[in-house]
Amino acid sequence: MTRFVLGQNQYGKAENRVVKITRDGDTHHIKDLNVSVALSGDMEEVHRSGSNANVLPTDTTKNTVFAFAKEHGIDSAEDFGVKLARHFVDNNEPIHRARIRIEEYGWERIETSQSGARFVGADEIAHSFVRKGQETRVAQITYDGHGIQVLSGFKDLTVLNTTNSEFWGFLKDKYTTLQEDYDRILATTVSTWWRHNWDGIDSHAPNWDRSYNGVRKHALQAFAETYSYSLQQTLFEMGVRVLNSRDEVDEIRFSMPNKHHFRSDLSPFGIDNEAKDGAVYYAADRPYGLIEATILRDGAEQLIPVDMTNL
Repeated sequence: MTRFVLGQNQYGKAENRVVKITRDGDTHHIKDLNVSVALSGDMEEVHRSGSNANVLPTDTTKNTVFAFAKEHGIDSAEDFGVKLARHFVDNNEPIHRARIRIEEYGWERIETSQSGARFVGADEIAHSFVRKGQETRVAQITYDGHGIQVLSGFKDLTVLNTTNSEFWGFLKDKYTTLQEDYDRILATTVSTWWRHNWDGIDSHAPNWDRSYNGVRKHALQAFAETYSYSLQQTLFEMGVRVLNSRDEVDEIRFSMPNKHHFRSDLSPFGIDNEAKDGAVYYAADRPYGLIEATILRDGAEQLIPVDMTNL
């Protein structure tokens, strides 16, 4: 008789949109998260016979997310995820592993006008926000009852250099039509995850917000300051700059599509369109080159799953 084996499995409640408002007098603060919970453990029977004895309802996981937001507040996505992961594993014996994946949507305070201040009072307007339009912050926390793995990152941050980028000397075959370019636009939309070396055993967790802001700053500075001969080179320099600057990070992975900008052919109209003169470009939306790589400290183990960023 053929026997079938249950492989990797998980369940939970995905995309719990929780918005927590903190009131500090008339000054308000907002945390806007999209939280997905995935639980694994002793789940053989529920798959084979339908017995739910070891199943914590997904509705309960949803309720826990909102209750924790109220009871513990949200200091950062990482800290909130650590609290949730530990709770699900430490308080439910059949659950051996919890993975909390979080997207954080940023808001910034609306600056009031002087005229508005005369009628309303500037000190009273500390409750109005505009959604930030750059990257989305992300975090993933995994806990197995022993150690914690914290991945942080962001996605959809579009950056562009108008010069200091070349692409030439590449492999050519009979299907190659791309011309070598010695002064091109380099544009990409950065998605990245990085792994902290904190494992939850040491009580001194990183300052998650300071770490996030530092990684973002150094990655962007490396993008701006690298004279690029390939997007791969730029990606690598971004990773090296982060690892050199942030001791709490051991590994970082980037997914960076090449947002191609091709110089428009204006020769039929007798018009030169050279980069040195300030060219006009056609921004191609697809297809696009997709460059991905992981950069690690020497001796570190590669643990960020490659399918967290790739197409």
